[in-house]
Amino acid sequence: SYRDIDFLTSPQARTLRILAEYLEPEARFESQDVSNTLVFFGSARSRPLEEVQADLDAARQRQAPADQIGPLENALRLARYYEDARVLSKLLTEWAQQLCREDREGFVVASGGGPGMMEACNRGAHEAGGRSVGLNISLPFEQAPNPYITPELSLEFHYFFMRKLWFVQLAIGVVVFPGGFGTLDELAEVLTLIQTGRSSPMPVVVYGKQFWEETVDFEALARWGTISQEDLDLFHVCDDPHEAL
Repeated sequence: SYRDIDFLTSPQARTLRILAEYLEPEARFESQDVSNTLVFFGSARSRPLEEVQADLDAARQRQAPADQIGPLENALRLARYYEDARVLSKLLTEWAQQLCREDREGFVVASGGGPGMMEACNRGAHEAGGRSVGLNISLPFEQAPNPYITPELSLEFHYFFMRKLWFVQLAIGVVVFPGGFGTLDELAEVLTLIQTGRSSPMPVVVYGKQFWEETVDFEALARWGTISQEDLDLFHVCDDPHEAL
């Protein structure tokens, strides 16, 4: 039966597939001596600053209509956060390498494995000469792993909830860059787990004051009584890579 692909991909074998997405990453992390991660969340739609600036300059040069210029100008704002994520990941990886040289417990940065802020995380670690984790997800519109993930630490998931488990399982800190539904989901889940004591307390950095103040009114949650005032202390808002470090 364990060689029967039709059975293994059937509804009846779903439990086996779920277990595989727990046991195989666990074995991989153990073999690679990874016990702590610092996780980056953020938009898959962000792009490198230089790339967006070139597209915007070209559009302006050909006098493109406003409905083409506007999205590129907005993409430029998001590109700033791509570059900040890249810098922060490099700084964190350099710090982790220093900890290892001092025979202290280190960590590796981890991302969702795809493009955008995820790529920036893995890219920064790569530029620091360090390792990084990529927890990719199989989607109908293929999300390919970015090229900066350490190959031995590149994992592919089918089940979102198993991927989310591994985001938190080894995490000792989280940085949340501007993003969409997935990023909001991941931020809310991490804060809920810490708030309810189901996860150990850890630093949670919400990066990008302008974005977060415009998109989520955390203070309103406290005013309405849906969270406690002290719950606002579960995260730190930062706007600079060195401040976040």
